Amino acid sequence: MAKTERDIPSNLQPRPSDYRFDLEAALRGIVALRANVPSDAFTAEALGTERAGSGIAIAGGLVLTMGYLIMESDSIWLSTMEGNVVAGHALAVDYETGFGLVQPLGRLDLPEFEFGDSNAVQVGQSALLAAAGGRHRAIETKVAGRQEFAGYWEYLIEDALFTAPAHPFWGGAGLLDKDGKLLGVGSLILQQGDARGRRMDLNMVVPTSLLTPVLDELSRTGRINRPARPWLGLFAMENEDAVMVGGVADDGPADRAGVHPGDRVVAVDGEEIADLASLWRRVWAAGTAGARVRLTVGRDDELLHLTLISVDRASVLRSPRLH
Repeated sequence: MAKTERDIPSNLQPRPSDYRFDLEAALRGIVALRANVPSDAFTAEALGTERAGSGIAIAGGLVLTMGYLIMESDSIWLSTMEGNVVAGHALAVDYETGFGLVQPLGRLDLPEFEFGDSNAVQVGQSALLAAAGGRHRAIETKVAGRQEFAGYWEYLIEDALFTAPAHPFWGGAGLLDKDGKLLGVGSLILQQGDARGRRMDLNMVVPTSLLTPVLDELSRTGRINRPARPWLGLFAMENEDAVMVGGVADDGPADRAGVHPGDRVVAVDGEEIADLASLWRRVWAAGTAGARVRLTVGRDDELLHLTLISVDRASVLRSPRLH
């Protein structure tokens, strides 16, 4: 998530003539975002106390970004290409999709992006991934894949977009189609090997189709009126043919139940776990936050059956502070 100040190589920058909209004008609607997080915040160690990325102006005067950039922040600053700097408020973070919304606390005067149909995106389709900074921070890219994505932090989306070549300033960058409509928001950079053993860098982009059904409620209330999923404070990863515990949140449900880093996750509520996606699906199938989750783990040469009392993820995080 850290970014340098260099521009995208000129051969990867978009040419305005290739697009059916005013590229230079539209990219003014993507702003630089900086957030400060208290050192004692739950996510400070993993995500840092100073976070930087991009935000995208959308209808209603809001700025759309990725939630990890603004989660638990006590100050947010939005900077336009013209040098206008405005404070912002973390209006909402949706843990299921990963999106975040910022309410600017001053006038930005930005063009607002319309949403495109991310469900219609096809593998091989050309697109533009743009970070704050205009055309020199935008990259010509293609949709290299679309499939489910499971994250180690108890996160799963069914139909993520993957783009290549990768953008070095991916966090909060906007994926645009040829008409300048917003298809998704940049979340991660990943490495994938091809058949020849070569490494290819990809960006994982969260599609806007996940946001449109909940945007109105998120922007009005700052949250979605749905039962919270059970959260275990468990960081897991796939290792060859096993799902391994990489770590546990201090004093979280997994920690309190005695789950250790290095444990192999064998089953949840008696159902065998094959991969990271099946782990999270099975945990969420246990009910809502507060549900008991029976975890079978392998440690050394024995199987342990542990009962975890899940919680609402939001209960361990600092609430946004309105200035």
